[in-house]
Amino acid sequence: MVKAQYRLLSWRLTTAEITYHLPDYPNLLQNYVWQELDQIPEFPVLRRFLDFWSRSLEGRLHSVKVAAAEVTKPAEFRFADGLIILQ
Repeated sequence: MVKAQYRLLSWRLTTAEITYHLPDYPNLLQNYVWQELDQIPEFPVLRRFLDFWSRSLEGRLHSVKVAAAEVTKPAEFRFADGLIILQ
């Protein structure tokens, strides 16, 4: 149980696709990709960045898509289904 909680709250490489309204053309949307190490499931670093964005930047946020991947994990491999030898 403790190991599962540690793993759940571990640091992950977090990528956020931020879609926002252009300040001069509010009907147009622009994408911004943000990437940083962050803790799941609360994402405190991303939340601070989005708070900064809302306070300091003119582009109003439209949506945010978030993905997180483990920074270090066991190597992934699978056995080949067959072998082909040429000459």
